[in-house]
Amino acid sequence: MLFSILNPIKSLNTVNADMQTALASAERVYSILDTESTIKDAPDAEEVKVLERAISFEDVHFTYDDGEGDVVRGISFEIERGKVVAVVGESGAGKSTIADLIPRFFDVTQGSVKLDGKNVRSIQKLSLRDLMGIVAQETILFNDTITNNITYGQKGISEEKIWAVAEAANALSFIEAQPEGFETVIGDRGVKLSGGQRQRLAIARALLKNPPILIMDEATSSLDSESEKKVQEAIERLMQDRTVFVIAHRLSTVVNADKIIVLSRGKIVETGTHEELIEKEGYYKQLYEVQFGEISGVTVD
Repeated sequence: MLFSILNPIKSLNTVNADMQTALASAERVYSILDTESTIKDAPDAEEVKVLERAISFEDVHFTYDDGEGDVVRGISFEIERGKVVAVVGESGAGKSTIADLIPRFFDVTQGSVKLDGKNVRSIQKLSLRDLMGIVAQETILFNDTITNNITYGQKGISEEKIWAVAEAANALSFIEAQPEGFETVIGDRGVKLSGGQRQRLAIARALLKNPPILIMDEATSSLDSESEKKVQEAIERLMQDRTVFVIAHRLSTVVNADKIIVLSRGKIVETGTHEELIEKEGYYKQLYEVQFGEISGVTVD
């Protein structure tokens, strides 16, 4: 009898330490949950349900809170409805910052971002973001089933619809090869899947939402050639009949874009189609030749 209660008694020694650790963790979690967003709706903010004409940037400047100077400097351009616009440039040129200004993850420091002529600050942010699907370079997945990761944020989705978007995203074959198919738990951040498989689940999620506006941080640069091909095919299906803003890392992926914006140090230095920019023999052509090994000295990220 005495020996049977010894271990439980010993374990009491660690209870206080475990409780203190849990309390400290809880404090950190609640501090994040209680943080108020600095991006708030105006009292008279409008609801929007469609994109009819274009998204436009008008003399946009942006500086982060650290105050180290403008990351984006006097940017002006337009993304017409149904068109594909790609942005390229060296690391730190401001590509991701521009993408974050469209769904209003940050507010511009100067100038304006407009949707059909309406300043995004005058639009309800939830309705603005409902128009958009985002495929990021770092896919956000949860320690849950493949089904729940694809349908995240949506309810009442039929099995047929989930199967259809998985097939369109080139994900069906690897899902069916999993031990429990769509009900397989994939681990924190999808650690049980490869990089290409995680990307295809993100694309399936975006296809299921079926947004009219797609913001995509093109993420095939770190994949092997076979995975890249499958992801690229899925991306092409995802981009069909949508207004698309692409952050491009491999210039080969933007050759067919309707417009290419070339950034350097937060400013637009060139704009045009691939053919037009190659003919200009400017910065874009230099980047293009670097990536295909013809010259050296510039890094594209």
